Amino acid sequence: MIASTASTGKGPSHIGAAGHHRAQVDPLTALRTPDDPPWDVYLTGTVFLDIVFTGLDCAPVRGTESWARGMGSSPGGVANMATALARLGLRTSLAAAFGDDHYGEYCWDALETGEGINLAPSRTVPGWHSPVTVSMAYEGERTMVSHGHEPPPEEPAPDCPPRARAAIASLTPGKRAPWVAQAASKGARIFGDVGWDDTGAWDLAGLPDLEHCEAFLPNAEEAMRYTRTACPRAAAHALTDYVPVAVVTLGAEGAYAVDRRTGETAEVPAIAVEALDPTGAGDVFVAGFVTGTLAGWPLADRLAFAGLTAALSVQEFGGSLSAPGWSEIGAWWRRVQSVDGQDPAALERYGFLAGLVPEEEAARPWPLRRAVPTIGFGRSA
Repeated sequence: MIASTASTGKGPSHIGAAGHHRAQVDPLTALRTPDDPPWDVYLTGTVFLDIVFTGLDCAPVRGTESWARGMGSSPGGVANMATALARLGLRTSLAAAFGDDHYGEYCWDALETGEGINLAPSRTVPGWHSPVTVSMAYEGERTMVSHGHEPPPEEPAPDCPPRARAAIASLTPGKRAPWVAQAASKGARIFGDVGWDDTGAWDLAGLPDLEHCEAFLPNAEEAMRYTRTACPRAAAHALTDYVPVAVVTLGAEGAYAVDRRTGETAEVPAIAVEALDPTGAGDVFVAGFVTGTLAGWPLADRLAFAGLTAALSVQEFGGSLSAPGWSEIGAWWRRVQSVDGQDPAALERYGFLAGLVPEEEAARPWPLRRAVPTIGFGRSA
């Protein structure tokens, strides 16, 4: 296992979505042609304003006031995934509804201007209050409180999603999203993730859009419940009866994947890091795996890259705030090579990064700090 140097959590007390430096790396450069779709990835969902309190020593105690040492704000919800994809160099298009309040304006600006995400399929809904989540990070975990009004009556996604190499769908038990089939019919490779099944049915037949998916990426508990197996690795193999590629995340143990078409299996251990806030780590993992898949990397490299990006994200606070870019990846790669006592085999596992990370980025110091504005500050703050 590779040991990594974690950030201390003692950086700026205000953190925000814009202003950090990102390397301009295009992982698909060698594959691009004039006939390509305009977007690498399309996704749709609900954007929240996330307000994150950090530096809490323990959970808030009833009847008392707790002070946090850090606080930040950023777009959350589906914006976590969109930001992670954009920071890895993929041309990302997002369809979402935005309120016309200050929160909605902030989220729109942070995603479009700050992250370069295409919001042409998105819309502003007059009089609709932006959904808000307050997250409190402590002891490596998080507690969240959310508020939102009924969503707009129209779906934010258009009837015909734009052409894209891939699309990411959050599968909902018992519900079919028509846009998924439409995107697949246009050649998009569909990557599906899923949340906890509140119905308790855990029936794969209840995920109708799974039939369109190239890859399905549940966590270990979800995978075992859906397949009625007692081992996450057995669950991954069972899932390939339904999708070509099954990826099961194993928490602190890493991840395991099976590709039915090639017969490949891969298991990559987790990177040892100090986890400050797990918010959005699953989204970052999916973004890393999608990036490697579109770039045509071997299954083990895709899995390792996804795990690395997720590990880097938990060393920072927030969801979209914490998504790493190539600057963070390059700085990590240089740093771990300089640490004495690393397992040579573990370093070799990430050797594929040497051909991806620009030398000028690998020369930057570690750990990196992301920049700083919260709502109301100008971009020069």
